[in-house]
Amino acid sequence: MPRLDDEHTGTRIKEQRKLARLTQRQLANRLPYSYSLLNQVECGAKPAGVDFVAAVAQALKVDVTVLTGQPYVTELQQDRLAGLVRPIREALDLYDLGADDTIPARPAGQLVAVADQLCAQVRATHLRNAARQLPGAIAELTTAAWRDGSTELWQALASTYRTAHDVSVKLGYYDLSSVALDRMDWAAQRASDPCLAAIRQYMRALVYFREGEYTIGQRLVTAGHSIVGAAEPTREAVAVTGQLHLGASVIAARAGQQDTVDNHITEATRCAKQTGDASEVHWLSFGPANVALHRMSAAVEMRQYGEALDQARQIRLPASLATSRRAHFLIDKARCEMETGRTEAALTSIVDARRTAPEQTRYHPGARETIKGLVHISRSTPDSLGHMAAWVGL
Repeated sequence: MPRLDDEHTGTRIKEQRKLARLTQRQLANRLPYSYSLLNQVECGAKPAGVDFVAAVAQALKVDVTVLTGQPYVTELQQDRLAGLVRPIREALDLYDLGADDTIPARPAGQLVAVADQLCAQVRATHLRNAARQLPGAIAELTTAAWRDGSTELWQALASTYRTAHDVSVKLGYYDLSSVALDRMDWAAQRASDPCLAAIRQYMRALVYFREGEYTIGQRLVTAGHSIVGAAEPTREAVAVTGQLHLGASVIAARAGQQDTVDNHITEATRCAKQTGDASEVHWLSFGPANVALHRMSAAVEMRQYGEALDQARQIRLPASLATSRRAHFLIDKARCEMETGRTEAALTSIVDARRTAPEQTRYHPGARETIKGLVHISRSTPDSLGHMAAWVGL
């Protein structure tokens, strides 16, 4: 049976456990997982799922990236993506420097279109293109917002900071994503836009979801509901409200709160009936299809893999669904197929995810862990699985 490389997540868990002066049994007692699974993860016999890593990070009181490593640095350098991230970091630091007189003024409408185009590129999973264009767009919008002070430019700047967050998360730079969210809040306040402010709380909640801090994540969602609840009940506000419920559903699922999951899905379904397909609202992909996808994701988070797979078979993805959501669905489906012993189907789904959104799939922790798992349970590694493992850098 193939082995993982020596620098797998299990090795880092073992190191951090020892630094905390805990035995395997003591750490296992703090987790909603078995001692046997912890033992297998530490020795590399089983991959560490994202939910497992989050639980261990919370128990050891360390950041998730301490256990996973700064994700995929080798591949990022090979792809010249690391060089694209530094200018984004620098552009995020321009926020309080006022207008730059060396930047020529463009009409506000053109700059708003640039912000929308960047959001569209991320949803289409064109991460390199978005990363290349982000620093210039942030710099230009920062200057324009300081010069003009109009609501639409502060909104566009907040949207562009949100795109910086999205790109940073998808490439594994979680520290940078937190900076981008702070900047988004700064711009949203100047725009006096409750929907943008609520979306920022939603994204903050997902940060804590990744870290395993579910109580804080749920409080942030509640704060988001309070913010958007004070706004006019427009279609935009209803869509944001629904998306907050969807975020809360997966947080509750990770926390093992089935009744809470059901309540949030019910509320999101009610919102989706009012809005219909609201994919265009702040690029949230909200609508009936996204509700179905989150219902499935919640089942995955609760390790109800058979139930989630049954749901996956009934889901019909609309042509309008964002590529990023389509790829995420395929990655979730692959995990369910692997966990239920359908290894050939799991490999097919991962290959489909790669074909759909290669950049997103390559750096997605769920995809990487599923590929690791398939390598471990395969008695002999098919060429296609070997190619996938090499492609993600295993």
